[in-house]
Amino acid sequence: MRVAVIADPLDNQNAGVHVYTREMIRSMIASNPGHELILIREKKDPKIKGVRQIGVWNTRLPIGFASLRLFILIPLILRWHRVDAVIEPAHFGPFNLPASVKRITVIHDLTPVLFPGLHRWHSQLLQRLFLKGIMRNADLIVANSEHTKRDICNYAPEVCEKVVRIYPSTAEGPVKFSEAVLKQYGIRPPYFLTVGTVEPRKNHAWILDAFEEFKSREMSNCQLVISGGRGWKSNSFFEKMENHPFRKDIVYTGFVPDEHLPSIYHFSIAMLYPSQYEGFGLPVLEAIRWGTIPVVRKNSSLPEVAGPSAFYIRGEDAIEFGKLLGELSSLNKEERLKILRPLREFTEKFSWDNFGMELWNQLESISAK
Repeated sequence: MRVAVIADPLDNQNAGVHVYTREMIRSMIASNPGHELILIREKKDPKIKGVRQIGVWNTRLPIGFASLRLFILIPLILRWHRVDAVIEPAHFGPFNLPASVKRITVIHDLTPVLFPGLHRWHSQLLQRLFLKGIMRNADLIVANSEHTKRDICNYAPEVCEKVVRIYPSTAEGPVKFSEAVLKQYGIRPPYFLTVGTVEPRKNHAWILDAFEEFKSREMSNCQLVISGGRGWKSNSFFEKMENHPFRKDIVYTGFVPDEHLPSIYHFSIAMLYPSQYEGFGLPVLEAIRWGTIPVVRKNSSLPEVAGPSAFYIRGEDAIEFGKLLGELSSLNKEERLKILRPLREFTEKFSWDNFGMELWNQLESISAK
C-alpha cells in the first residue's frame, strides 16, 4: 500500500496541528508494517528518515495560488504517484481524487461550526461550505477523542459509521528539565502557567481576572506566565494584559519551541487551562507528563484527558478561581506528588506507539474493502 500524508502543517503551523502531524508521522514510520509512506509538503526536511518527501512550493501571492495548489496541483501529483490512500491531518480535505484512492481526514474539533463567533469569518465560511462534503467523501474519519467523535456524529449522523477515535499523545522520549531555560524568558519561580495560542476560546482574559484576585488577596510574589502565539481576535486580551494592576508579574513569552516547553511546564505551580471547548487538549496531557498540575474546566474532551483526579473549575467566577490559585500555591512538594501520581497513572493510556499501530490497522482495513 502506498500512503500519502498532506504534511503542510509541518511547514506552515507551529501550534497543536503541527505537533499532531509531526508525531503522527513519526509514529507511522516507527510502526510501519511494510507499506510505502510519502509526505506531500511545502519543503523537504532531510532530518526525517524512513519516508519519501515531495515538496510542493506554496505562496500567498499571486492570490489564488494556494487554492490551485490544494485543489489541482497536489491531486495531480497524488494521481501521478498512484497512491492508494491519502491522509489529511489539518481538518480540510483531501480533494479531487479518483474514487479508487482512499481518503482519510482527521477532525481535531468542530469549533468553527459549533462556536463560529470564536473564529475568523473566512474559517467559519470554509468549514460551513466544505466540512460535511469532506466527511461524506472520506473513507475514514479520525477523531482525537470520544467527545469529538460524538460531535461529528451529531453534526453529520450519516458519516458516524466511518469515524474512529484514536487518541494522540505528547512527544515521547527522555526529557531534561533545566531552570536555565526559565531565565531566557524572564521567568522566576513560583509561577502559574498557561499554554496555548491566545484566542477567545482559551479564556485567557479570565485567567487575568483570577490572577488579580489571587495577587490582591495573597500579596504573593508569584508570576503568571502566558506561553503561546498571538492568535485571532486577541487585541482586547493584550490590551487588558498591558493595563493589568500586576503587569510587572506577568510574563508573555510568545511561542515557545518544543525543547523549552518541558522545563517551563515542570517548574510551574500549575498549568491553567480554562478553555471553553477542546477537541483533545494537548497542553493538559503535556502538563501531567512533565510534572505539573492541570487546572481545567469540566467540558468537551478535557475530562477524557485529565481524568477524575484533576482540578476542575466551574462557571466563570474569578473570585473562586483566584481562591483555587491560593490553595495550589500553598502545596508542599509531598502534597504535589500525591496529586500528580494518579494523574500520571491515568494518562499512561496515551501513546504514539499505540496511535501508529491503530492507524495502520485502520488503513489496512479500509484498503481491503
